[in-house]
Amino acid sequence: MTHPLERISIDPNICGGKPRIRGTRIWVSLILDFLANGESVADILSHYPELTVDDVRAALAYGAEMAREKIIPVPLSAAE
Repeated sequence: MTHPLERISIDPNICGGKPRIRGTRIWVSLILDFLANGESVADILSHYPELTVDDVRAALAYGAEMAREKIIPVPLSAAE
């Protein structure tokens, strides 16, 4: 079994160096945006039939790894 991140490719000459699903021009961030906006995996696969469930999982794995490496400022909530 391959590691999910092996499905991600970064090439400065393709898509401006943005992380993408290997063999496609589909950005990881696009997949993550769809998921964050409530799209289901089935919806994403219907829009991009060249993707697989494993590709979507790889995008999630990449996003999780990036979250460990970089902190994005978000508004603090006093109610918490």
